[in-house]
Amino acid sequence: MRWWAFAAALACGAASQPYRMEIVLERREAEAWKVVDPGLVLAQNDRVRFRVKTNFGGYLYVINRTTSGKQDLLFPTAEAGQKNRVEEGKEYVVPATQGAFRITGPPGQEVLYWVMSPVEMKQQPEHAPLPPPPQPGKTPPNLTPRCDDTILRARGNCVDTTAGARPVKGAERPTPPEVMFVRQGVASVVTTPSGPEWPVVFEFRLAHK
Repeated sequence: MRWWAFAAALACGAASQPYRMEIVLERREAEAWKVVDPGLVLAQNDRVRFRVKTNFGGYLYVINRTTSGKQDLLFPTAEAGQKNRVEEGKEYVVPATQGAFRITGPPGQEVLYWVMSPVEMKQQPEHAPLPPPPQPGKTPPNLTPRCDDTILRARGNCVDTTAGARPVKGAERPTPPEVMFVRQGVASVVTTPSGPEWPVVFEFRLAHK
């Protein structure tokens, strides 16, 4: 397991405008990308990507903790793209290359930690903003994907309402309580009354069979 973490770079003052970040999940179907519900229970070998848009600038990092307990930096990397600078009002695709993230591993929920920082960060494990990784030989508890029969029943899709964007708990720097998570259609929107004064960290859970 490779443990990725970042130093807290508190170099900016309070922002003058509300913080807003919008994330849309897409799945590859046939030869095209299709927007899907963030709680859609995915299948093995599904290929997914994200569309991201913010109203502020910064640097984006995504760390994946799999259902088997492995933890790795997902973005930026050589495979997913190394330019992780996000500018206000622009839409970005993660991964930033022509590739995709493939769903594998035991059934459960992949936990993707999204770290948004006003400045570029260093890799320093002693300042990790995430919950501690599982101990060697121990896998984290995984939530069994559950279908909500009231959602998309007519189309036969299974949607787990516990998936999608969520606050981080149990970390050195948990998601600040003022950060709110709302759904706008199929988009997950992260908002707070003021811009971040430190790296803001939150989860995006992907449920899969």
